[in-house]
Amino acid sequence: MPINRRDLLAGGATAALMGLRPATAQADYIAELYAKARLEGELTWYIVYWPSTRAETHAALFTKAFPGVKVNVVRATAQVAYQRLSQDIQAGAANCDVFASTDMGQYVSLKQRGLLLPYRMHASDAIDPRFLNIDPDDAYQVVNATTVGFGYNTNKVKAEQVPKTWKDFINPKWKGQLVVGHPGFSGFVGTWVVQMNKLYGWDYFEQLAELKPHVGRSIIDTVTILNSGERSIGASPTGLVLYNVAQGNPLAAAYPDEGSVLMISGSAILKNTRHPNAAKLFMEFLYSQETAREDVEEFGVPVRRDAVLPANAIKLADLKTIRPTIAEIIKGIPELTEKWRDTFGV
Repeated sequence: MPINRRDLLAGGATAALMGLRPATAQADYIAELYAKARLEGELTWYIVYWPSTRAETHAALFTKAFPGVKVNVVRATAQVAYQRLSQDIQAGAANCDVFASTDMGQYVSLKQRGLLLPYRMHASDAIDPRFLNIDPDDAYQVVNATTVGFGYNTNKVKAEQVPKTWKDFINPKWKGQLVVGHPGFSGFVGTWVVQMNKLYGWDYFEQLAELKPHVGRSIIDTVTILNSGERSIGASPTGLVLYNVAQGNPLAAAYPDEGSVLMISGSAILKNTRHPNAAKLFMEFLYSQETAREDVEEFGVPVRRDAVLPANAIKLADLKTIRPTIAEIIKGIPELTEKWRDTFGV
């Protein structure tokens, strides 16, 4: 049955959720895309940057906005998700429709191998320009951003004791009190490792290893460990720390003088997708106002210009940030992950 655009969008919740005015060409496009997507009925989303609970919640929000189009969520850390995708590709299995990862180098490799379906979201005009045109051919898009700075447990560390710089983070006084993630699992952690190595060389991590940090997998694990009180301070995603503060947890965020490490996450449609219209509709949803609200809660740095930030968040424009280039990430993460395993033994 054809979709009636008036029933779907005119004055309705979907238009507001997507940040659209009902009587626009973009709204027409979404309505037509939905009609095609509903015939396909589903898509599978390999997702890295959100934890499982939020990813499942977001998938449900999408299906609520677009009834009849189900999202199958496969959540894993960046390297695990990429390994699974690589196995799919090798087997000729079109299991993944939309791939969303924290390791931008993965997209460069997939594009070079001709495995991505170029697609530019129609909602791009609502996005902060610094996150647009990351790939000139639109093979992949930036859909998520956050910063990594210091998170700390306020029951264990006073504000005046918090490190001022990334170099202070490896002061011997923090022995047995630090928590970090693992670059072999997390794209965010891999990017952080590349940036710290760029600033201070590998000696930085040799000194860090001597302090016996707790090494989790995902960078999300650092916040969990801080909440538990098992460790006192970590290299953690600022937005997630602030979200936990808002939930009443004894945490706080701090911003290193050298700059917080700006992390971007991408999304792309696989060229062999069996659900191209559902995949495109879901990509559009990743630029929606609803997604921006989720990003604010989880990461604090939405890609939409019109997103409302919480009172305790610092606007990206007002925050000093640092970041390695994608070329440095591509070269650095594999090499430094091996050095990490040698240095930390994990």
